[in-house]
Amino acid sequence: MVVAVVGVGLVGGSVGLAARTRLGARVRGVDPRAAEALRAGAVDETCGDLRSALEGADAAFVATPLRHVAETLQAVLHAAPEDCVVTDVGSTKRAIVAAIDDPRFVGGHPLAGGEAAGVQHARVELFEGATWYLTPTARTSGVLYERLHRLLGGLGARPAAIDAEAHDRLMATVSHLPHVLANLLVEQATAALEGDTVPATGPSFRDATRVAGANADLWPDILLANRDALGRQIDVAVVRLGEVRAALDDSDRDALRRWQEQAGDARRDLLQAALASGPTRELRVAVPNRPGVVADVALGLGRAGINISDMSLSPSPDFSSGEIALWVREADVERATQIVAEHGTLV
Repeated sequence: MVVAVVGVGLVGGSVGLAARTRLGARVRGVDPRAAEALRAGAVDETCGDLRSALEGADAAFVATPLRHVAETLQAVLHAAPEDCVVTDVGSTKRAIVAAIDDPRFVGGHPLAGGEAAGVQHARVELFEGATWYLTPTARTSGVLYERLHRLLGGLGARPAAIDAEAHDRLMATVSHLPHVLANLLVEQATAALEGDTVPATGPSFRDATRVAGANADLWPDILLANRDALGRQIDVAVVRLGEVRAALDDSDRDALRRWQEQAGDARRDLLQAALASGPTRELRVAVPNRPGVVADVALGLGRAGINISDMSLSPSPDFSSGEIALWVREADVERATQIVAEHGTLV
């Protein structure tokens, strides 16, 4: 397998390391700091142009800064072979997916990274157990989606299909708003000291502010790219803070207690859902050979919160139809069966 990585920083470099180490892939990189990528072992070779990097490639990852992703994808798709799946790692998806109209493209976003940037911090295990969101569309090639799904599983990730619009709403809530609030907490704590010596901070402050000030070159573009969804979440947070302020003004201990209990219960539910695993079972569905059918199945399961741990495609001899084999958690089989039956015939 030949994998091209365009932008060999922390995430791109970790893709290269994992592909080389875990899949035995030959990795070509395109990056201004090519020598660093070679020294880090993230690539087998570096290329000065996209056409050389993409010659004979089976998959290409665009891991450039977010503001350059769409234009870089266009250039990569122009140079890539017809049977090469092309993806990105951008942390917002709507604008990117809207800008690209090509069956070889599948938008992607791994929920993995770190405070430190640069290929020198790349790690083979960065994606181990991490959710890797994929945003297929009606134009997406089912064969190439399957290839990417398997490739990401080989890197150690857990690929999950999601609509681009839903992805950005979700990220505004669970990623972008926490970064805004972490910055605010640090800023407010510093201002409250009024020049006094900074005291030792407790674990709650350290945990809540771990992402404060993360990668100042990267995060402004992320926040701006998702400004509408993030703005709505900030508005909700302002309203909720106002309610807490009112409870404080009214000395309403019961309201504050209920708030704490509800937050504790909700956090446990969220963590249990994220950690849920167990035995898997295979489902098979015969589907017509039409554009987007694999994306429809994957997105339908994704909307129901059902993760596909593995998948494979088998076309019929005349290519008029095909069979999709899916592996899902045994606990999800009943719901998954109902969803996939909407798109084909269970086998």
